[in-house]
Amino acid sequence: MEIILLERIEKLGGIGDVVTVKNGFARNYLLPNNKALRANDTNRKLFEANRGKIEADNAERRTAAEGRAKDIDGKQIVLIRQASNTGQLYGSVSVRDIVDALAEDGVEGIGKSMVELERPIKSLGLVDVKVKLHPEVVVSVGVNVARSPDEAEMQKQGIDVIAAMFEEEQAEAAATALEPDSEDEFDDAGAAPSDHAGEAAADEAEEA
Repeated sequence: MEIILLERIEKLGGIGDVVTVKNGFARNYLLPNNKALRANDTNRKLFEANRGKIEADNAERRTAAEGRAKDIDGKQIVLIRQASNTGQLYGSVSVRDIVDALAEDGVEGIGKSMVELERPIKSLGLVDVKVKLHPEVVVSVGVNVARSPDEAEMQKQGIDVIAAMFEEEQAEAAATALEPDSEDEFDDAGAAPSDHAGEAAADEAEEA
């Protein structure tokens, strides 16, 4: 289907461009969200008649988004989740979770369609997620998924929590392996005096 873009669409074009897209993409997303018009003669004339207002409105929204971007870009949100010792979550972090966490952190007006998350987050760690404030203004938000606030702080400092936990377990196992068996130590201590006594008696017999 041929359409006229009413805003910049990534990988398609900018305002006023006439492009061809799949029918489903146009009908299910672009047209109902007022991001494009069908490219027929009537709509071409309608667009040209309103081009100035469309471009001015877009510029105003872009300026407002650029102002918001300064406060949002680089922000980090913390999500506490249960996970296994391998770092796999019991569940996942979705776009809705990110939107809710941003709202709790004072970032209002972020809808699910503005968060670009290719797939749900299913493991502990830090993930950079893009948030599209405007078709031409995209910021990055850090999502810190951890099992506790302490672990979240460690991850914020660049520490791999799972690797650190594994190393600690390995060190404890090695220390346990090096500890002497208390019963064997006791037996050795008890046997030592009798051996020395036997040697002393033998020496005395030789001297006599």
